[in-house]
Amino acid sequence: MPSSAGSTVLSFEDARRIVEEHAAKIAPPATESVELLAAAGRVLAEPVLADRDIPPFPRTTRDGYAVRSADLATVPAILDVVGEIKAGEKIENIPTHINSGQAASIMTGAPVPAGADAVVMVEYSSRRDNRVEIAKSVIPGENVVPCAAEAKQGERVLDRGFRLNEAAIALAASVGKSRLEVFRRPRVAVLSTGDEIVEIAATPGPTQIRNSNSYSLAFQILRAGGEPVLLPIAPDKPEPLRRLMEQGLECDLLLITGGVSMGRYDLVEQVLAEVGAEFFFTGAKIQPGKPVVFGQRSAGARVGEKVPAKTSYFFGLPGNPVSTMVTFDIFVRPLIEALAGQPPRKLAFLHARLRSEIRVKTGLRRFLPAILSGELETSEVELVRWQGSGDIAATARANCYVVIPPDRECVPVGEWVPVMMK
Repeated sequence: MPSSAGSTVLSFEDARRIVEEHAAKIAPPATESVELLAAAGRVLAEPVLADRDIPPFPRTTRDGYAVRSADLATVPAILDVVGEIKAGEKIENIPTHINSGQAASIMTGAPVPAGADAVVMVEYSSRRDNRVEIAKSVIPGENVVPCAAEAKQGERVLDRGFRLNEAAIALAASVGKSRLEVFRRPRVAVLSTGDEIVEIAATPGPTQIRNSNSYSLAFQILRAGGEPVLLPIAPDKPEPLRRLMEQGLECDLLLITGGVSMGRYDLVEQVLAEVGAEFFFTGAKIQPGKPVVFGQRSAGARVGEKVPAKTSYFFGLPGNPVSTMVTFDIFVRPLIEALAGQPPRKLAFLHARLRSEIRVKTGLRRFLPAILSGELETSEVELVRWQGSGDIAATARANCYVVIPPDRECVPVGEWVPVMMK
């Protein structure tokens, strides 16, 4: 059950399950019509239907000769060439029918004429004037895509809730969709906290650092389908922190970095409780990112106000940069995807052989920056040398995270390990 105060530290599996459960409850957002390219990376709000059969004719997949397969029961066979068909050929230029003993020269993507039931590749042919010698038999349907094999007219080719990748954009274009109805992108507020944080254009003092977290999170938000809203840096003082939190809670989701640990000036949970927050968990047994917080400020939560407040989710993410990036990928991403109209997905992992032994303490599920190299069955993964969850430079060199279960103290060389891509 959610709580307004106290500590609820969960296993990774339980914390992830809670996020997925809330993601599944989120109602689809409003929709808008956008031009095709502007829809890239967005989530479809309505299905896309084929405006005609795909393909609209039997289509060859190879350059060669359209033939009757029965004519090639015995090879070599010599056939009369009765025409040439290229992609986009006008109907009147296509042979009306391929009879026994005949063939038509044909190019990839062109319509296969009536009577022909296969295409033999040009590599197996020898042309002389209007006759061709074929050296290889074919079976009916070889190198031919039948009419409507990919989709029938009116058939759904893209579902509502599908996030549009390059193939989906190409498919939408192929059925004549110059505009698409998509879900509105959620507005995700980013609030970095701490007296030690300064803006990136500033010259840091001896004990200060620039605000890198807001920019890494903005990039991750964009990749997840959201619209980042960067708030000013919040100092370690309750009143300005509260004002900025209230501003961020007007968005669809608020991400707060820093101030969620147990230090004297870690004020995030305290101030969230004061503005009526419910906490679903206040920590997860992971490394990096153990102090992560997830909750919701419910409607009507602000005491003394007649107008109900907007219901918004929030995450409190640890301030160390690598912790921020990891906790976003494993907890924040599914919620943003749901707010963008996409059905929740399970966290996906690859597997690769470990190149160097790993030794860790037990008790936490670890997501450690690593480099995946090699290809196919020779893929290997190795940890980068890093100085802990504040080491951005090492994490920038990494292209993935090796995932170590909480009960493993030593993972030997050559073992297949789960890998989460960045």
